Parts: sequence; structure tokens; C-alpha cells
Amino acid sequence: MLGLKMATDPRWVNVVEKNIEEILTDHAWCEQKAATNAITLMVHYPEHSDLVSEMVKIVQEEIEHFGMVHEKILERGYTLGRERKDPYVHDLIKYIRRGGSYEEVLVDKLLFAAMIEARSCERFRVLSQEINDEDLKQFYHELMISEANHYTTFIGFARKYGQGIDVDARWEAFLEYEAQIIRNYGKSETVHG
Repeated sequence: MLGLKMATDPRWVNVVEKNIEEILTDHAWCEQKAATNAITLMVHYPEHSDLVSEMVKIVQEEIEHFGMVHEKILERGYTLGRERKDPYVHDLIKYIRRGGSYEEVLVDKLLFAAMIEARSCERFRVLSQEINDEDLKQFYHELMISEANHYTTFIGFARKYGQGIDVDARWEAFLEYEAQIIRNYGKSETVHG
């Protein structure tokens, strides 16, 4: 369904299990950044009422997820660390066209959001299947479903608002680009790392 060209090596979970505090802190900040991205889409494209309405829902879900992850941090006696940079997202954002048409830039921003949700969904699936911690196994299974729904939402809007653009071809090219980037990751205890 997600179309990702390169799967996460399940051994990544071995790295994650060595520092649960770090994966949870990084995950919390990923949820905050996802909410911020949805707010940015609302601010930049207020004329698309259906997009705005869906982004409001996503913002609420992402902030709720932030709170859920924060609860996991507290339950384990940890403290939420400072916000982390996400080099994967930094590399991914380079794919968004600069100076393209209104529709091209909107489509790229929506595909960018879809890609992050797709990779997060895939990582959460790996965690839900491979992590030894039963509580986190269930937690990540539930969040995986939400990420898949967000992915579908962003792809749907890209197709809707990409009139005159071959959105499927653009998505396929983005998947190829992401496959090259992701080769550099999967070695640290972060969601995309």
C-alpha cells in the first residue's frame, strides 16, 4: 500500500531497544512537527476548505499522539528531552520544487507529508512486530494505523488538487528519491534515524 522502495531492516529495533528514552523523545517531537506541518498547510492554502478541515483533524490527532508519547515517557520515569533535528526530513524536503506553479508546489508539499507518514507508518509496523516490550508493541501498532490514514489523506489531496499534474508519476519519482535517502538511515534510535 505504501509503495516504499526500501524496507527498514528489522535489526534497527535492536538499536532502538538500547535507548527507549531516545526513541520516545524523538517520536514525541516528530508528532509535534507533524502537527506544525499540518498547520502550515492550513495557513498557506486556506482557500481549500476541505483541506483545512482535514488538517484541523490531523493537528488534533498529532498533538494527541504527542501527549500519548509524553505519557509513555513519564510512565517509564524519563523526562522529555529537547527537540531533535530530523536529518531524514531535512533531506526529504529538498525534493519539494521551488518556483514551480501553485499546483506543483502544493502537490509536492502534500507528497512530502505523505512520505513522512508512510515511512513513519512503516517504522511503527516494524516496532510493533519486532520490539520485545509488549506495551510498546501494542502502542506502535495503534499508531501505525493512524499514520496510514494520514498518508492516505495527503495522497488523496495531492491527487485532488494536482490538476494537470501526473501525481502518480511524481509520487513514484519521490519514492525513488526517498529510497536513496533512507539508505543513510536506520542506524540510530530515532523514528527516521
